Amino acid sequence: MEVGLKITYLQTELLKWFNQNQRNFPWREENAGHYDKIISEVLLQRTKAERVAEFYPAFIKKYPSWLELANASQEQLEMDLLPLGLHKQRGKRLFRLAQEMKKRQGIFPTSRDVVEEFPMMGQYIANAFEIFILGKPKPLLDVNMARFLERQFESRRKADIRHDPFLQELAHEIVYHPKVPEINWAILDFAALICTARNPKCENCPVGGVCNYFSNNLN
Repeated sequence: MEVGLKITYLQTELLKWFNQNQRNFPWREENAGHYDKIISEVLLQRTKAERVAEFYPAFIKKYPSWLELANASQEQLEMDLLPLGLHKQRGKRLFRLAQEMKKRQGIFPTSRDVVEEFPMMGQYIANAFEIFILGKPKPLLDVNMARFLERQFESRRKADIRHDPFLQELAHEIVYHPKVPEINWAILDFAALICTARNPKCENCPVGGVCNYFSNNLN
């Protein structure tokens, strides 16, 4: 199948699957604000969503806005983040991000170029900013989305997905859709529940008919 047609097919089928099987998390609820979504993405990096979902409500209750977060010390944030893991890295990132947002009175800029100048603002969080704040089609490209794309298409060229031109282009193409958050979540949920790293549930895969991994390993 031609790549463009395959991407359209995957978008359609994954959204159908997502409508029936999506995971429910507080940061995905309709009343979740920009702050909630950006904070959740910082917490989600290199951590399973289910684990973050257990930790998230108490953290958001204690720090419900950029101002409350900015008033905490980095050491305090690290202590609060200790149960989730990666507390030094996350504490430093959230502290510096909160200080920047306090200067801006909690208002994000309207340009990615400005956001990328924020301290410790990596590619993933900058993409989340564009999705949730600017409404632009950007991928939440992590190891899970990368695994799904590589199985469906072909292997990456470089070890670091942030700098792999093939994966970056493919990820941008597959989330180029009117429902940008939903297509991102659909891929991430599908990777977590069906296209898992170990023992993928290929027998339950609705897109196995076009999957290179399925064709090469299970047929």
